[in-house]
Amino acid sequence: MSNAPGAAPLAGRTALVTGGSRGVGRAVALRLARDGAAVAVNYRRDAAAADEVVEQIVAAGGRAAAYRASIADEAAVADMVVAIRSDLGPIDLIVSNAGSASRGQDVASTPYADYLQLMQVHAFGPIGLIQQVLPDMRKAAAGEVGRGDIVMISSNTTLSAPPNSAPYTMAKAAMEMCVRTLAREERRYGIHANIVAPGLIATDMGKRLVSASRGADIGDLDADSPFGRVCRPEDVAGTVTFLVSPDSGYVTGQHLVVDGGGPNPTIF
Repeated sequence: MSNAPGAAPLAGRTALVTGGSRGVGRAVALRLARDGAAVAVNYRRDAAAADEVVEQIVAAGGRAAAYRASIADEAAVADMVVAIRSDLGPIDLIVSNAGSASRGQDVASTPYADYLQLMQVHAFGPIGLIQQVLPDMRKAAAGEVGRGDIVMISSNTTLSAPPNSAPYTMAKAAMEMCVRTLAREERRYGIHANIVAPGLIATDMGKRLVSASRGADIGDLDADSPFGRVCRPEDVAGTVTFLVSPDSGYVTGQHLVVDGGGPNPTIF
């Protein structure tokens, strides 16, 4: 799709952000809306937070709606996709952000069920969602929209493999391989598939991680962090926006790490 000078770069597009009510998902949803996309804000539990994101988008003149569904629930995801198509239009842009963390046990002590759960949330669930949306995405890419986009929010832990996080890291790594494969399979249809891999982020999850591992406030880490601060959700949102914008017309299958050049050894 060609945009007139001064037009919003994502005007006419319909985006789904999973886990869009808080943290990185919230920042991504707000940024995509600011750039002109209609945004479906997916959430699992916090309806009030999802509604607040929608209200902020609508107040700024955008289009958005909230949809409750666990990405691990195939039937709920199918119903959500149908509802979004009816309310906002066919989805041509997915940001797969929903997820949960490991319990902090080593490989030997982690119950098998934990591996299955994290694989379902971070890999199998998103794959099922993508399969349901691909037909609409291919049509959009062949039509006026001119492209489709899949962006997976992963983690830099797939590069460092830290101890006591195997279920989370292996699930993220599995989905990364799927996205890289999708990039090669779907480019003939005009669909881009990319990965964004942040490090520690100043979100509720990041705060809990720092509190549990160091007994500290995440703000205390700013001085020892790259560029003098911990990564913010908006840093990740800006990277996502580039990957789905007209400026990335020849970019697919990429793994962009957003961690300030690598974890600071005084933090990890």
